[in-house]
Amino acid sequence: MPTVEEIVQDLKTKRDEIEVKIHLASQELQQDFHDLEDKWEQIRSKAGLDRTVEGVGSALELLGDELKRGYDRIRKSL
Repeated sequence: MPTVEEIVQDLKTKRDEIEVKIHLASQELQQDFHDLEDKWEQIRSKAGLDRTVEGVGSALELLGDELKRGYDRIRKSL
């Protein structure tokens, strides 16, 4: 199972790649990316929380999966 830091780094890499291409994308994809930015901020801020808090790891994993699927969907559309 990847660590929180590995998940965040993987998401950051995907996000950065998409951000470079997003200015050429359609309005719909730009809106999708904007919506994912809110989730990105959530995972980025929660990644620094105390790892002993029950459920934080699971919540981060679910949010990370959602971001990954969203980034993959946008990347395929570019």
